[in-house]
Amino acid sequence: MSDQPVALITGGNRGLGRETARQLAAQGYYVLLGARDLAAGRAIAAGLEGSVEAIELDVTSEAHTERLPGVVERLGRLDALVNNAGITGRASYGTSILELDLADLAHVMDVNVAGAVRVASAVVPLMRERGRGAIVNVSSGMGQLSDMGKGAPAYRLSKTALNAFTRVLSQELAGTQIKVNAVCPGWVRTDLGGPNASLSVEEGVRGIVWAATLPADGPTGGFFRHGKAIPW
Repeated sequence: MSDQPVALITGGNRGLGRETARQLAAQGYYVLLGARDLAAGRAIAAGLEGSVEAIELDVTSEAHTERLPGVVERLGRLDALVNNAGITGRASYGTSILELDLADLAHVMDVNVAGAVRVASAVVPLMRERGRGAIVNVSSGMGQLSDMGKGAPAYRLSKTALNAFTRVLSQELAGTQIKVNAVCPGWVRTDLGGPNASLSVEEGVRGIVWAATLPADGPTGGFFRHGKAIPW
């Protein structure tokens, strides 16, 4: 087994995922950059410094997630899982929840929530064998029940459910040194956040990387923005 820590990032070919890969590779991690389009993922990986390997990973695909244990076993370890893959769905921000296309809601939930569960189900048992690591679910303040508003209903519902998954999994892994946290990167200038967002991608990712590299005595079962706890 190599001494080099290993991180798996879903949705790693653009935006937050790509920058998370860059920052973790810069910290010495061997990064598995998950991308639905393997050729695009390889192009991104080739442009990043450090140890970055693109793997074909559509989080809605059972065939893809079933291959993950073999990838992890080949490397001998998994120190960090960043569940970053996510979509907003077809509905506009102004769509009423009463007018939401339920097929669209199901697709958003499949990617944003079930996708994270699929990937975790495939690799966390291997992480648990070592008894330590970090799982980061990239969430959003739009999923906060304490500050819930209208607009983007499918996305909001999915991020609230992702937060619940974070809490459930953290409790199941209590007693281990595996940290499970949800992270809101803030309003970031990505395809989702738009050009007027207040944070650069580099700034938004810092909280994700912080949660992915927590020490053994770090927090678990929390919701964080920029390394600081926020209400659920």
